[in-house]
Amino acid sequence: MRAIILSAQGGPEVLEYVERPDPVPGDGEVVIDVAASGVNFIDIYHRSGAYALDLPSSIGSEGAGTVSAVGPGVEGVAVGDTVAWANVIGSYAEKAVAPADRVVPVPEGVSAEVAAAAMLQGMTAHYLTHSTHEVREGDRVLIHAGAGGMGQLLIQLAKLKGAKVYTTVSTSEKEKLARAAGADEVLRYDDFVEPLRRSIDVVYDGVGKTTFDGGLEVLRPRGLMALYGAASGPVPPVDPQILNRQGSLFLTRPTLIHHIADREELLRRASDLFGWIAAGRLRISVSHRYPLAEAGRAHEDLAGRRTTGKLLLIP
Repeated sequence: MRAIILSAQGGPEVLEYVERPDPVPGDGEVVIDVAASGVNFIDIYHRSGAYALDLPSSIGSEGAGTVSAVGPGVEGVAVGDTVAWANVIGSYAEKAVAPADRVVPVPEGVSAEVAAAAMLQGMTAHYLTHSTHEVREGDRVLIHAGAGGMGQLLIQLAKLKGAKVYTTVSTSEKEKLARAAGADEVLRYDDFVEPLRRSIDVVYDGVGKTTFDGGLEVLRPRGLMALYGAASGPVPPVDPQILNRQGSLFLTRPTLIHHIADREELLRRASDLFGWIAAGRLRISVSHRYPLAEAGRAHEDLAGRRTTGKLLLIP
């Protein structure tokens, strides 16, 4: 099979497109013929060294495809099943190995490509709007980067729960995408603080360094900042007294892995997600598809903020 591996961490040029032996499933594992792999900022963090990996390493943490082999002890997953996964390293490949208890069934009416595009960002949007802060009707929500794949999902889920959604974008074209996703008000990154000052219930911030301080200023007293990413760079150390001065604010840095730790929770979030997609209540925007060999170009485009919606690698 062909796969992308890392022998060193660095820029997109370290992504190597190589031939590797076909994988064999171990105890409790399945092998999947990959239909599509999602491209995410966490992959860039793994590649760059922001998140350490034991090298050499495979890369990619999200995908979907058809089970082609099952290992000893596997129950509930069979050859021929269409499954999807997130937070399983090794998805940038023609074949992936995953623990059977980490894959979820893809229902009729949801394609493998859509499932691959939905898993990591979709379940992240799910826990942010249902667990980190349970959005309620009438909440005032600020979502940064509303035209991106993650932003569009957050907008849609917040609107499903009855929130008034504000979002930030960088261009007029991206504003159209954010409004199409359901945003009520669209602002620019350099002009969102004053219109919203001390009025927002929750800020969902995947941008990080350049938006964080302004996000604290727009929160109402006892509002919540959910910092779930750092597309513009990591946020510098924060003096907790800032939270006091701004009105007893709450600050959290959540991540998906802690919200799908047990299989029941994983299946519940995935089932909700695929149910909304199949019913037409949640739209997954796949904006770019790349051949697997062009993973480096996909990383460059994502990091350069030249894309909207979801990016996929197609083996």
